[in-house]
Amino acid sequence: MSGNSSSRAIKDFLAEAEEIIEKLSIDLMALGEGNDGRDTDPDLLNSIFRSAHSIKGLAGMFGFDDISSLSHAMENLLDHLRLGKVSLSPLLVETLFEGLDLLLRLVNGKGTSESFTLDGAPMQARIAALLNAPPPQADDPIRALPLDPAVLNVLTEYEEHRLRDNLEKGRHILLVKVAFALASFDQELGEISDVLKSNGEIVSTLPCAGDFADKIAFQILVATSLSHAEIKEKLDRPDAVVEIVKDSSEAAVRPSTAITVPPASPPVASPPGKLDVIKETLSESDGGGASLRSISRTVRVDIDKLDYLMNIVGELVLSKGAVAMLCDQLKAQNNALAGDLQKVTRVLERRLHDLQKGVMDVRMVPVSQLFEKVIRIIRRVANEQGKKVEVDIRGADTELDKLIVEDLSDPLMHIIRNAVDHGIESPEERRAAGKPEKARIYLWASQKGNHVVLEIRDDGRGIDPERVRKKALEKGMISAEAELSRDDIFNLILAPGFSTRDEVTDLSGRGVGMDVVRNNIAALSGMLELDSTFGQGTAVTITLPITLAIIKALVIKVSGKAYAIPINSVMETLLVETASIRTIERLEVIDLREHTLPLVRLSRLFRLPTAEGSPSKLFVVVVGLADKKMGIVVDDLLGQQDVVIKSLGSTLSFVRGIAGAADLGNQKTVLVLDVGGLMSESLRGDSSFYV
Repeated sequence: MSGNSSSRAIKDFLAEAEEIIEKLSIDLMALGEGNDGRDTDPDLLNSIFRSAHSIKGLAGMFGFDDISSLSHAMENLLDHLRLGKVSLSPLLVETLFEGLDLLLRLVNGKGTSESFTLDGAPMQARIAALLNAPPPQADDPIRALPLDPAVLNVLTEYEEHRLRDNLEKGRHILLVKVAFALASFDQELGEISDVLKSNGEIVSTLPCAGDFADKIAFQILVATSLSHAEIKEKLDRPDAVVEIVKDSSEAAVRPSTAITVPPASPPVASPPGKLDVIKETLSESDGGGASLRSISRTVRVDIDKLDYLMNIVGELVLSKGAVAMLCDQLKAQNNALAGDLQKVTRVLERRLHDLQKGVMDVRMVPVSQLFEKVIRIIRRVANEQGKKVEVDIRGADTELDKLIVEDLSDPLMHIIRNAVDHGIESPEERRAAGKPEKARIYLWASQKGNHVVLEIRDDGRGIDPERVRKKALEKGMISAEAELSRDDIFNLILAPGFSTRDEVTDLSGRGVGMDVVRNNIAALSGMLELDSTFGQGTAVTITLPITLAIIKALVIKVSGKAYAIPINSVMETLLVETASIRTIERLEVIDLREHTLPLVRLSRLFRLPTAEGSPSKLFVVVVGLADKKMGIVVDDLLGQQDVVIKSLGSTLSFVRGIAGAADLGNQKTVLVLDVGGLMSESLRGDSSFYV
């Protein structure tokens, strides 16, 4: 295999393996619900088993024996679990999670080097110990059932286990016999099966012997909490015969506690270091009928290809702008073709807008992809520290640009680790403080206009002002006489190198703190806000643009130079009297509809030469993110235009207040302002941000 072919193959493997492992992780977290004494969904167990089998086969196909061997061991354990040979326990779930973590590390390692490997022997030994545990001895209740030996003898080992499990839970066992016309038996059998599945569990479906001239008959063994009469009524088929195999009186007083877990968004829980996930109910469309077509209509596309496509669309948008300017010039010269050219330009503009919107929609992914990864981190860290945590997730279907989601992963991981490590108390501390033993972390997402707001909140110990003050004094960041306001405390926490940890751990104490998180968010043209109440909890709010690709911008002029402000951050533009500007604590402000609006002069910020004298009126562009507003003082407003933001690169990454550069289509390049960064720094009153 050539080098290029090998590289493509590895990429295909990584994409497929990552998708399988993500689903396996979600299903494993749902499996933890079984440790609360609830029924384990057999479909969930089968889904987990299939995922382990899939990763084993995929790794074997690419020759990754270490991954294949580990996943094979996990598959064996899961097979024993679904057959009832081993029982669900915190130790078993924890072992599966640790095996999953090792799988993920192996898969990620293959992305850097095909020869990358880790020692999986200890994990496989742990799995082998669970497999070799002696099963509990009990009389087989199946043999006491009045079932035809012909039926009993053909039940698979898995079906026998499901039958025993339902008997132990005190459910009715019924045998439904029905004959179907040969021409439509598959559809009719599917309809009856759907009715029975929605009201119980189908243990087995078997052909039924008998004298049926032009028909085919089946007998369906069903376990249900409904009575014989209720099932008969639900089926609504006079020709269906429903026989009672086991009529359990217990079922009448003990309703089923089985929880149906939607495969797209299962509830999540874990063993030790308890983690529960509360999600909004998602409705699913019920699609019936069998088909050879794939259920999924999605296509996995490399994000680099989408970037290339977006760049082409961006160049077309700029070319359209150039054509529009030529059209205006021809119109000014009274050229006869100007009218026709203008009509064609408008059609082109509409089609380009549709194309641009389509490409941007393709790049959008739900933040649930990010939240699912975060849940794994919460679970692992909580487990390591013996803390009990549940997660409240809302707005997981809110969409963001794929690249923003990827770049947001590390900052969000740091925030979550801080929440569990610093914020959440131990169960003993929480009990002593009169709090529930189980802490709660909130992961909420919502769309507000052209921005997405992520809120990460906990009900932990909050930020202790005295502790912050003590650490700031030790580091020489403040004087002993300094009085710290609420904002000052948060500013210190966001300062470089600040940490309240006394010792270095795997999670914190290295001085790489929230300042790095804030800078990473600023690089995405976003804004980070911190709020906390001592003893009650901490909230981190991140406001981000939906996409950083093609945007509409307001082009402004300052000291003879043009700049662009993303229009999704612009709330309004004003023409204000210079005399109405006043100064409060070194910050210029104006009164806007009974509110104080802070101002930033770009000419001072960027150290640009200013004209002599002071004009009587100034243009102010009011920008906002979340509930924060700020006015940017400019010399002139040049109009709106579609622009494609290009990165300034790592060489100029230190430049503050600039998100990138954009071509206006008239051979002129302008700098695009980073509204989030400007607001974060100016509203914090950073003196180094001004002249």
